[in-house]
Amino acid sequence: MRSHFPVQITRAAFAAAVAVCAARAARAQSTAAPSSMPPIRPLGKVVAASAELLGAVSQVRALPDGRVLVNDNRGRKVALFDPSLSSFTVVADTTSATANAYSSRAGGLIAYKGDSTLFVDPSSLSMLVLDGKGKVARVMSIPRPQEASYLIGGPNGTPGFDAQGRLVYRGRPDIQIKQAPPGAANSIGGMMMPTIPDSAALLRIDLATRKVDTLIWYKTEKQDISVRQTPEGRMSISTTINPMQYLDAWAVTSDGRVAVVRARDYHVDWVDADGKVASSGKVPFAWRHLDDSAKTAYIDSTRAVLEKMREDVQKRVQQGGMAAIDAMASDLGGVMGGMAEVRMGSGGSSRGTANAPPARGGAAAGISLPPVNMVKPSELPDYAPPFEAGSVRADEDGNIWIRTTNVYDGGSVYDIVNGQGKLTDRVLLPPGRVIAGFARGGVVFMGVRDGEGDVRLEKATLR
Repeated sequence: MRSHFPVQITRAAFAAAVAVCAARAARAQSTAAPSSMPPIRPLGKVVAASAELLGAVSQVRALPDGRVLVNDNRGRKVALFDPSLSSFTVVADTTSATANAYSSRAGGLIAYKGDSTLFVDPSSLSMLVLDGKGKVARVMSIPRPQEASYLIGGPNGTPGFDAQGRLVYRGRPDIQIKQAPPGAANSIGGMMMPTIPDSAALLRIDLATRKVDTLIWYKTEKQDISVRQTPEGRMSISTTINPMQYLDAWAVTSDGRVAVVRARDYHVDWVDADGKVASSGKVPFAWRHLDDSAKTAYIDSTRAVLEKMREDVQKRVQQGGMAAIDAMASDLGGVMGGMAEVRMGSGGSSRGTANAPPARGGAAAGISLPPVNMVKPSELPDYAPPFEAGSVRADEDGNIWIRTTNVYDGGSVYDIVNGQGKLTDRVLLPPGRVIAGFARGGVVFMGVRDGEGDVRLEKATLR
């Protein structure tokens, strides 16, 4: 049985909820900042900004000569900007203007050997090797097709190559569907609803030999999914969302090590090319205590944001049918439970085993999304997690940047941790900005969305 539900919503989508509820949860009490914590300071000045408007700045790959490859996975194009960001050429898009069309699904950029870059196209299950001029040098197949969506970055972490040239990325969860005993709850069509693991493996693969091994495990989203079949034979799948969980994040550093940041006690596990794990000390952090009123405010604000998202998704589904759902699943990617109720109306009955989903094109009148189900405020932790999933990036100077859950004046605070696990700096980004990549020498690339919804690329200095 192929199921397109529950609709996947990434943790990145909760950034808006965090911003909305920050003021309402102001009564959350922070512990005194440890004396070892450097003061929060603004990021350095912006030295260049693109005139070109983009749909999104999801990934940036800085080339040695100063030019910049930008993956616009919402606008479905890859652009190569000059060092000043004043002009660009299109490397791939969805038109016939380029010989290397960007497919209808979101793709990903991965820094490769020297000045070359991999562009991952999940639709064709291929990886284009782009040379330093942005030209396609050759094409490789995605090593494990079932894990193609985990190579595009986002909340699953940004893939990279270790010191021995092996690709590191998050593996696909091992989900097994088993036959249900007669009368079993949480089953449909004679099959049990599978339990989704709350941990994931980081894999590394040699692209030449295709040998794969598990590097380390890390904590991921726990999902509470239920399924039922109504007397009318309709299938209903829904998820109860806990928007505040302690989730780990990871990145491949510039020297080829893998840094796994543990949320529970905020420390870093470092994995070298031989698979040896070394843990550094706890990163100092002013933990925020959540009282009952703060938890309630967080749940209420998050529910309001997700309800608005649900309404927007519903409109897109009604207009575009299953094709719209496929596109959204590609855009959102990753593993975070969403919510959905499938009412197989004109699309077919779900009596017995589920039949085919509604047609790919046209409206999807038989599909509706229910109100958002949230956990009770009392189920939230007493202390807010220090960061969200997918919040760690590695710069080109041996550091990792961790986007914390602290927000000041609408801007995000990043903890900068060096290769020894020491917190060396805390940087406040201007509002409306998120880091998309780095260049050597303390250069930071950001995507910024203005009040009109337009997105531009900005280049800033660390100091």
